[in-house]
Amino acid sequence: MSDIHDLIPDLSHLKGVRVIAAMSGGVDSSVIAVLLKNAGADVIGVFLNVWDYSREDVAGHGSCCSLDDAYDARRVCDQIGIPFYNMDMRGNFRRDVIDPFIADYESGRTPNPCERCNRFVKFGALLEAADRLEAKYVATGHYVQRRDDETGVHIFKGNDARKDQSYFLATISREQAERVLFPVGHLEKDGTRKLAEHFKLLTAGKHESQDICFIPAGDRIAFLKQEGSTAGLREGVIVDRDGNLLGRHQGIAHYTLGQRKGLGLPGGPWHVVGLDGDSATVVVARPEEAVIHEVDVDGVTWIRRPEPGEAVTARVRYQMQPAACQVSENKLLKIVFDQPQKPTAPGQVAAFYSGDELLGGGIVASAV
Repeated sequence: MSDIHDLIPDLSHLKGVRVIAAMSGGVDSSVIAVLLKNAGADVIGVFLNVWDYSREDVAGHGSCCSLDDAYDARRVCDQIGIPFYNMDMRGNFRRDVIDPFIADYESGRTPNPCERCNRFVKFGALLEAADRLEAKYVATGHYVQRRDDETGVHIFKGNDARKDQSYFLATISREQAERVLFPVGHLEKDGTRKLAEHFKLLTAGKHESQDICFIPAGDRIAFLKQEGSTAGLREGVIVDRDGNLLGRHQGIAHYTLGQRKGLGLPGGPWHVVGLDGDSATVVVARPEEAVIHEVDVDGVTWIRRPEPGEAVTARVRYQMQPAACQVSENKLLKIVFDQPQKPTAPGQVAAFYSGDELLGGGIVASAV
């Protein structure tokens, strides 16, 4: 039992405080809800209904936020004895996530729908709902850590490097960060499951979601067609940086910057280094040429602005280690990496760190 109790965070300061538990129907959110309840917080479970799943069969695809997930979230709230609300966020999700997702693929950008969902829905519209419910905080199952001191809120990477989700929170504002709690951010995934089993939660053995929630089968091309998108599916040409014709394609939406597999081009290997939505052109280059040195970032927000001379690292793709860089601000924030990096795509997140602390981030506008 002592091992279990070592996993439980001290949430005693939340006794009597109203907190919204963002319920996804998975094990992480189930555990945060029971931890808050046992700490004496006034917990309200809220499930965000973001997508009309009646239009497709999502069973077995490992999606999140499905009808089954809503049912599981409600059952867990009943099990631990807290109120449950199913909140209709379909309009917000359509406007802030789906429509930009489609527009990005049509233009040649590579969207990051999880980041937009966090920024606009989970930490945007949900915080507005928290105001209506007179809740001080929203708690989520993200694997990041919050530590406050005399200077205010600080957000750090999760202890489980395999599950760290700080990259996807890089664009939230300091004001949003001040109102969000992460009760399992100090745990590894196995620890969260141990707590779920300890509390005998109904979701303790549930598999976690992997796909984008509104593309449960992982087929973005089928989704774009279903949505009536055509601009990103126009036939076009594949050329090298000198304009030499190497092949043809069925639409730029099939490609992402940095892609090297599935190109089917002679004389490879090749990497995708450019996507032009207007001309439906895919540009490729040799691996040694498919690196970037500088990235322009738009819409930057800071949870904590770096001090003058403070060493800053940046991630411009989820699957990369933060890399040393120099940062300067004009109309756009510019990153100059100390060493060349693999390509990133406009539309992706640029996340800034000082050590393990998440400082803030923005959206990649261009990279060279």
